[in-house]
Amino acid sequence: MWQKCKMNRQFLKIKRKNLNSFQVIILSFFSLILLGTLLLMLPISSRERCFTSFPDAMFTAVSATCVTGLVVRDTATYWSLFGQTVILILIQIGGMGVITIGLAIMMASGKKIGLWQRSTMQESISAPQVGGIVKLTGFILKISAVIELIGAALLAPAFCKDFGFFKGLWYSLFHSISAFCNAGFDLFGIRAPFSSLTSYDTNVYVNLIVMLLIVTGGIGFLVWSDVGNNQHHLKKYSLQSKVVLLTSAILIVLPALYFFFYEYQDVAFRDRVICSVFQSVTTRTAGFNTTDLAAMDESGTAIMIILMLIGGSPGSTAGGMKTATVAVLFLSAITVFSRRNDVQCFKRRISDEAVRSAGAIFFMYLVLFFTSGVIISRTEDLPLLTCLFETGSAIGTVGLTLGITGKLSALSRVILMILMFFGRVGGLTMIYAALPSSDSKYSRLPLEKISVG
Repeated sequence: MWQKCKMNRQFLKIKRKNLNSFQVIILSFFSLILLGTLLLMLPISSRERCFTSFPDAMFTAVSATCVTGLVVRDTATYWSLFGQTVILILIQIGGMGVITIGLAIMMASGKKIGLWQRSTMQESISAPQVGGIVKLTGFILKISAVIELIGAALLAPAFCKDFGFFKGLWYSLFHSISAFCNAGFDLFGIRAPFSSLTSYDTNVYVNLIVMLLIVTGGIGFLVWSDVGNNQHHLKKYSLQSKVVLLTSAILIVLPALYFFFYEYQDVAFRDRVICSVFQSVTTRTAGFNTTDLAAMDESGTAIMIILMLIGGSPGSTAGGMKTATVAVLFLSAITVFSRRNDVQCFKRRISDEAVRSAGAIFFMYLVLFFTSGVIISRTEDLPLLTCLFETGSAIGTVGLTLGITGKLSALSRVILMILMFFGRVGGLTMIYAALPSSDSKYSRLPLEKISVG
């Protein structure tokens, strides 16, 4: 018997070694989704104490784990307190990363963190190096807990006033975590189904707290670590931190100006400002809304789709192509226009590998987003722009919708689940997990030029 157990352990070690870091990340997310699906199917998870169908439970579990926010059942009116708690735990683990939580458990239990675990963690949060990864994990846990608790404390006065003390505290904690993790799940369906934050559209205090939580979670843990180490010494920031902060600021200000001048002209000045800024912030993967999105014109809808596809920053709780990816593509275009040899930014040269990766990510997102939108449009007989909004929301892990999610067929829901998983795990992670690594780095084929443009 002892020999048999020893052989089983050796077999498990061999199997683990055969899995690369990218495959482990994918399997971890998939396992969490499956567990969440099973828990949400239980009668205790629904208010009516009835079994939830596997498709509805799985869609909800995928949306929560991938911090998206698209739902087929209203979170407040359909799910019980137990079900809402399961959803919140999935959001928390999905936002911080399954690997991060797993490594944290190992640290708490006193187990040794090996090179294999450190390497997997590095790929999970897009860290630049393996060194210091355990310390960074501790920082992620601490900063997440502190920010979410502060957010809950700040939201408590408003929600306790509206819903009572205990229910207000639960609402504060739920929406603080949901906002920081850029999930977009809400409990305000008790006022009107799928209403999100529309009842707080003119509440500057609630809007401001939620926006700060969204931006904080979407900036990325690597940037916050850099900010913590260098504080106000901007010149000491890493190139990634500078690029992320500048790009994020531009993507908040410019769309907000568009929304202010073209979308909210019939509201008071103060309300116009807060609605415009909130819409610009939430569109990049957060998924809350304070206004009727279906009332926007096609230009505004198209801008929102672009913002959803861009998403947050690398190593954050947000999804999408990432701000750094778009910045690298923009800088690459500038390099071509100016006929320089190297892509440069802040007096630093960006590697060719980063440029190629950015191009590959952009291509994958664009193809999946558009192809899925066309398929859903043809399948459901819906306007293409509406379906592109839905697929952009899914692959960007945003959660905003024009009201068609609950009406979609099984095929369209499967497509959205695939897009949500792809958007949260990451396109390159899925490609690297599926394809074997190349052994041809020491040999190169003959060079021949090809004309483009």
